[in-house]
Amino acid sequence: MRINLQAPINQLGYGVAGINILKALYAEGVEVSFFPIGQPQVTNEEDAYTVRRGMRLAQTFDPQAPCIKIWHQNQMAERIGSGKFIGFPIFELDTFSDLEKHHLQSCDELMVCSRWARDIVWKNTDAYANGGFLLDQVHVVPLGVDAELFPPAPVRQDDKTIFFNCGKWEIRKGHDILIEAFKKLTEEHDNVELWMMCSNPFNSEEENARWHQLYNHPKVKLIPRAETQAEVYNIMSQVDCGVFPSRGEGWNLELLEMMAAGKHVVATEYSAHTEFCSEENSYLLPISDVEPAVDNKWFFGRGNWAKIDDTEVEILTKLMLRFIKTRKGKINEKGTDTAKKFSWQNTVREMVKCLKS
Repeated sequence: MRINLQAPINQLGYGVAGINILKALYAEGVEVSFFPIGQPQVTNEEDAYTVRRGMRLAQTFDPQAPCIKIWHQNQMAERIGSGKFIGFPIFELDTFSDLEKHHLQSCDELMVCSRWARDIVWKNTDAYANGGFLLDQVHVVPLGVDAELFPPAPVRQDDKTIFFNCGKWEIRKGHDILIEAFKKLTEEHDNVELWMMCSNPFNSEEENARWHQLYNHPKVKLIPRAETQAEVYNIMSQVDCGVFPSRGEGWNLELLEMMAAGKHVVATEYSAHTEFCSEENSYLLPISDVEPAVDNKWFFGRGNWAKIDDTEVEILTKLMLRFIKTRKGKINEKGTDTAKKFSWQNTVREMVKCLKS
């Protein structure tokens, strides 16, 4: 099988998905003509070789082969060749704008990460001009985790509890309320720390300074952005529990990586990560309502995300405290079992299955 693939390669979410899917497609024997979105940013020779291989094949691409584009839903106009065009957007809200709908109409079919995302596509179908996507034109293709890069880490055995959050500074990620819950936790349990690896390359110096000031606390440690996935794992292996009070996620790679590393996780019971988070492998923060998504930077009220108020902050604090009392010093075996099911190999096998259907 031969396909044309468009995707970025970098250390952001789309880019991590891009390189891992590209490598896994080759491992499955798929011949991939690769057309990078933006300048590829690789961190090791294996990835560089894989990208060069794909770009060489792109010089003699098959114009009738299917084209898969892993990119934003409002930038689907450009494609490669004239074969079946499959968009693979990763989105966080429950509504599409008119621009997004217009671009999605360029696609013959869609791949999405989760059943949550599939249902959003179906819900928005009636709004499309010329009809929407049929049930069999929207395929759930979960993303994955590299088990070799994120193996179960040794469990920390000292008395301190280290909580961890990874993901660029954003209100969507719940960073505005996580510090509130952590401060409440310190009032009940003194021997705790919160590590934040949240550098945001899209923020101004002033915006980053505001986030740093918000998290100016003696028990909070701000960690620079990791340059490689190996460095991400090195940090994750040193903590006890990940806390992800996100209002909306397109997937949440870091959450699944924490599970693969055997770490316990606290997460909102909402959006795409419900594809792999459950009561068995996570401490879930219940979400009873949604609200317009507004941060006045990326989101301006078009579409909704999880509503998090004082009640949810209190519950989040209690969930963190429950972890300390019940699971501190224990590996998240249910989490590692879950991560095994969500490999990048599984991702591309689902992709191939969709292409052959």
